[in-house]
Amino acid sequence: MANQKLATVTNELIESYGNTAKNVINAYRVGNERAVVFMDESFVAALDKAGARLSTQARRNAVAAEKKITAYYVKSVEMTSHNANNMVNKAVELAGKSVVQVAANAGRFEKSTGVTALTTLATVAMPAAQAVTKVAAKIEAQSGALASKIAGKPTRAKVATAKRVVAKKAVVAKKAARAPKAA
Repeated sequence: MANQKLATVTNELIESYGNTAKNVINAYRVGNERAVVFMDESFVAALDKAGARLSTQARRNAVAAEKKITAYYVKSVEMTSHNANNMVNKAVELAGKSVVQVAANAGRFEKSTGVTALTTLATVAMPAAQAVTKVAAKIEAQSGALASKIAGKPTRAKVATAKRVVAKKAVVAKKAARAPKAA
């Protein structure tokens, strides 16, 4: 049915946008980690420049305060990144489930009423959805490249792949839901 194909393309688009968001979050995390390293190095250089003008106690207190502030900042960046990733994962999951449910409801509606307007609409919308998915995949790839460039090494974020198979995930999930549960 055309609705199922449109649902698959729509889920691919949602997944691509989710990966792009994860790449941006990773770039934020890595950029902040680099900023912390730079600030630490600058602080040490400033203390060295002050030299003998600072007492040992003042230097020790300054280093301890800077370490605490840095630790709080790093922890907040980690928590923010982690929570943002979790939110993106949940949004992608819920949006994907919603698309599958809408497609299933459209199929039931057409079957019960005999009106095929939704299938026709899905068929007409398919080329546009495929084009948008291709553009989103390019954006995803570029965001992954940017995150890698910022990191200076491979990042933890998922970088774009040529083709994701969202439909297979849905089929596996449906089969698992139908399987008899052990007592």
